[in-house]
Amino acid sequence: MINLYSPEVTGLSVALILSYLLGIVHGITPDEHTWPITFSYSVGSYSTRGGAKAGMLFSLGFTVQRAALSEVAYFALASVFMSNMVDGITYMVVGGVMAASGLYIRNRLRYPHFHAVERYLESLAHIHGGEKSRREMQHTENPVGAEGFRGVPLRLTFVHGLIAGFGFGAFALIIYTTLAPSMPSPYLGFVPGALFGLGTMTMQVLFGTLFGAYMRRLRIGEEGIKYVARGVSSSVLYYGGLVFLSAGALVLVVPGILDLAIVTPIMVHNLHSLGLGFFLVVATVAVIGALSLRVYIRRAKSRYGPGRDVAPAKAPGDAVMK
Repeated sequence: MINLYSPEVTGLSVALILSYLLGIVHGITPDEHTWPITFSYSVGSYSTRGGAKAGMLFSLGFTVQRAALSEVAYFALASVFMSNMVDGITYMVVGGVMAASGLYIRNRLRYPHFHAVERYLESLAHIHGGEKSRREMQHTENPVGAEGFRGVPLRLTFVHGLIAGFGFGAFALIIYTTLAPSMPSPYLGFVPGALFGLGTMTMQVLFGTLFGAYMRRLRIGEEGIKYVARGVSSSVLYYGGLVFLSAGALVLVVPGILDLAIVTPIMVHNLHSLGLGFFLVVATVAVIGALSLRVYIRRAKSRYGPGRDVAPAKAPGDAVMK
């Protein structure tokens, strides 16, 4: 019987199966390096397909990074990256990218408006019989509707995945100290990390799909869904990023905080020892995410509910705590 908590490698095939199954467990359990990003971008995509794509792109970046470090681990060099200082720096870099992404989604996703060009197009429409007014042209050509915002750029999730892969926990230790060194050739050193990433991708695509599908079920109309999607995505990334930045700074000042944990009887990594990473997931997804959803759904119902006119254009990234 395969033991995923304390695995023993008895051959190449067992090592490969363990790598993928550990990725599955990593993707399904609360993990600070996966859940906050997948949740943020999946909700921001407000569709089943977009949610799946967010989970896939994030996990692809994560897989590339884990495969590379798995190859490094084959040569017993991974210990260079396994320290509390690296974890602290990773938290800060991840937090900084999250916060910057949140601000970008909140403030910079408007389509540019060039007034001279708009007046010219409007005059052309008038000359040719007024087939399309400027407002009608914007509404038709703008895939996100009257608010004038572009979609959340999912390509950013790939960058998040590359960075998040530097986080080290129980799963990384198993991959880098047990499975990668067991490969029979340096040409296969990357395989355990790659399979681990693919296992993580399997569950992150599933979760992304569910998060995206949830947004489509909200009874607040198309414009309301878009408003909620951007508001929640920007808030979770921005405020969650600040939480990660604070946690990273704390780790650098007090490295021993990573060793503090609440031990449970559940013999599954990420659920047996509930440390700083677990509470980062709770803070970003369960607290900031849930609060953001509640606030923006309520606002969307008041703006876009039945019998109400479309609200004037306004960035959906208003502070959650207003």
